[in-house]
Amino acid sequence: MATLLLVHAHPDDEAVSTGGVMMRAHEAGHRVVLVTATRGEEGEIYNMDEAASRPRLAEIRTEELRRAAELLGVDRQEFLGYRDSGMADLATNQAPGSFHMAPLPEAARRLADLIREERPDVVVTYTPDGTYGHPDHIKAHLTTVAALELLAGEGWEPEKFYLQAVPRALMERLSERWRESGRPAPTIQIIGIPDEEITATVDVRDLAERKRQAFAAHVSQNNPESPFVTMGDQIFQSAFGSESYVLAGGRLAGRRGESDLFQGVA
Repeated sequence: MATLLLVHAHPDDEAVSTGGVMMRAHEAGHRVVLVTATRGEEGEIYNMDEAASRPRLAEIRTEELRRAAELLGVDRQEFLGYRDSGMADLATNQAPGSFHMAPLPEAARRLADLIREERPDVVVTYTPDGTYGHPDHIKAHLTTVAALELLAGEGWEPEKFYLQAVPRALMERLSERWRESGRPAPTIQIIGIPDEEITATVDVRDLAERKRQAFAAHVSQNNPESPFVTMGDQIFQSAFGSESYVLAGGRLAGRRGESDLFQGVA
């Protein structure tokens, strides 16, 4: 049995971007460990009363993550203990205790302690741009890199270290399909990375609906008007039926174009 450890910024990020590989790993008998930096306290609230929910949003989203993690096959979920920084350029980015403001060596040590306990074979986090520029996503990338460098200094490294990525060509195709469908495009704009940088593409079409169910467990995050909720099955399969990654550490298993993050793992 090998171990997959993922570092995400907020509750719900895991389901949207890496839910397929998490379920695939679980089905293959691997251990799945999810580290979440914050509890999503600054996110928008849907399907709930704002005034009643905002003071206890961290508690609400912690429970939502627990339910989503069950659907995704997570064996262990831990928080790094920081506060959600909010979207880029908001005043909450500078708030004491926010992940964005956390000293990098401190955050790296917290994560390294968890990684040291698990000794995962495969580690996953975001690309350096945090996919769409969110300060906490970027900090998750920096923290993971720093934690792995710390552990490398102790003589240990995972067999593989991947960055979850969005291919640029996929975003171009989805933009065209959204225009054709007449549905509103997402408010968050993702440029994606050049396709030639992708080293692994995992087919998770058979798990796409279960990914949708895991995201639905994050009730307070589910804007009923969002494209993620309203998009048709065909567009959903195009957007979430595969997951792409860039190998940032370790060795490719054979030629470029892996189909499984555990390829080549002893």
